[in-house]
Amino acid sequence: MPANLTPIYLKAEAAYRQAQTLEEELRCMQIMLQEMPKHKGTDHLQASLKAKIAKTKKEMEQERSSGKKSGGGGIRIPRQGAGMVILLGGPNAGKSQLLTSMTRATPKVASHPFTTQAPQPGMMPWEDVLVQMIDTPPITNDFIETNTYGLIRSADLALLLLDLSEDDGVEQCLEVWSRLQGTRTRLGLESCLDEEDIGLSYTKTFLVPNKIDTPDAMERLALFRELAEFHFPEYPISATERTGLEDLRNAIYHSLDVVRVYTKLPTAKNPDMDRPFTLKRGSTLLELAGLVHKDYLENLKYAKVWGSAVHDGTPMKGDYVLNDRDIVELHT
Repeated sequence: MPANLTPIYLKAEAAYRQAQTLEEELRCMQIMLQEMPKHKGTDHLQASLKAKIAKTKKEMEQERSSGKKSGGGGIRIPRQGAGMVILLGGPNAGKSQLLTSMTRATPKVASHPFTTQAPQPGMMPWEDVLVQMIDTPPITNDFIETNTYGLIRSADLALLLLDLSEDDGVEQCLEVWSRLQGTRTRLGLESCLDEEDIGLSYTKTFLVPNKIDTPDAMERLALFRELAEFHFPEYPISATERTGLEDLRNAIYHSLDVVRVYTKLPTAKNPDMDRPFTLKRGSTLLELAGLVHKDYLENLKYAKVWGSAVHDGTPMKGDYVLNDRDIVELHT
């Protein structure tokens, strides 16, 4: 991205990637344009952003005139938990089995391909928080469900599964990557928008070689490494035998880069330690207040904080940056 982009711009960009309606997209882009530094280094991005805003406004007007609800008829899965992780792969890569092994979801699992016909969500536990995982229909060189693009763009992390149980698995995984790289929704080392074209989105990706317990699995993985044009962090697993799942679970949570914050009512003796709020690292007390209730956001005077960076019960203003496992008592 161009230099000197403000924190407000970066937050609006992240919200734009996760937007589920045209109205949400437009609101985020307007903030991005307002916050973008005006210099030669951002000329192209400004032009791209203005063109995208104009196109979005036109699409909204077409929806209003046709009576179609904003967002269209695609499948929308509300975000839940500390973050959203999407499972991608070819036929029989083991996505549904991984969802079953990592969450309490019960998708249909079978040995024949194309068992998953629609996105299937589940919630992965990590200590005292939950992370949303979404299984998707398989991607091939010839076909991808239209809804999958929006889910990839909205996700905080994509898991690209590689089937190591048969030779075709290597080719299928390469086809998934190639198919997406030919679109405007791509897999990358980090989640971001292209600095020259905000319509081009990248989602942070882990490679998950699956079925490492099968014969010749390591030979197929070595072949894949030779053929692949990309080098994502690897987390080999066996979803069926549950090998490597704890390492993957930890990597997923830490990749989200969030902090857990526990709240306490002024009238309560103890905080609620069962249901922490999760916020991106670097978030402030004011942002927490907005999550708790809009009245706190509008009327917050200060908060008492118990945590590793302050003395217990220290009064702090809204710009205090939250740390993991802080306990917060909001005062209006």
